[in-house]
Amino acid sequence: MKNTQLLLINDMCGYGKVALSAMLPVLSHMGYRIHNLPTALVSDTLNYPKFYIHDTTEYVRQSLAIWEELGFEFDAISTGFIVTEEETRIISDFCHRRAQKGTKVFVDPIMGDNGKLYAGVPESTIGLMRHLLECADYAVPNYTEACLLTDTPIVEQITPDEARALVDAVRELGAKSVVITSAVVNGTNAVIGYDHVAGEYFTIPFELIPVYFPGTGDTFSAVLVGRVMAGWSLQRATSDAMRVVAELIERNADQEDKSAGLPIEACLDVVDHE
Repeated sequence: MKNTQLLLINDMCGYGKVALSAMLPVLSHMGYRIHNLPTALVSDTLNYPKFYIHDTTEYVRQSLAIWEELGFEFDAISTGFIVTEEETRIISDFCHRRAQKGTKVFVDPIMGDNGKLYAGVPESTIGLMRHLLECADYAVPNYTEACLLTDTPIVEQITPDEARALVDAVRELGAKSVVITSAVVNGTNAVIGYDHVAGEYFTIPFELIPVYFPGTGDTFSAVLVGRVMAGWSLQRATSDAMRVVAELIERNADQEDKSAGLPIEACLDVVDHE
């Protein structure tokens, strides 16, 4: 893995462990060569009452142009939170070009949760994310995002047949493999998906832990990307990402300031367990 180069495209938070701040320690610990492209500079996690977001669209545009001119190559690209419509177009075009060269593309289409778009995210983002998914080897939306992307009604729970139909609807957008988090299937919390390499659907149930930390989705994505790039099957990688997040939450459930996210660097031993 020491020669496997990953590009992480996500926002960078100054105070708190979310987005790049959560992903970098995990994937560096796994032994990957990590490069990053901040889609925004954020003062602190959005769970605090005040924060500042600095738009980096022009930085993204110039950086990608220079990197392509210099011939920089990546084995995989992982995209997360993208701030502006223009930035989404720039990154989507870049990912499409790289996918044609064989670079693996992981897309977490961060747009919303709990049945709606995040505050400040325009409806037009849905269409732009659909375009990005056209080149995705792995799409990792939550249930709300999967429904928004596929024009599927958002309900409190779904049946196994509806779960498979939702996975297939995301696949029809172009994604080869799909992992949908935060689904409720027949009353059970579950992660559902399809592995295009194995040609198999899967459903992995889990118990909801009544403790909230921001950044757990980013940690999940980091472990998933790392395991898949190490040759694990998607179902096994997904299961291990779920384990890591659950153990991190349980270990730090008594942390007073949960808005800062999980103390990733102090708990990297969790990543080593299987």
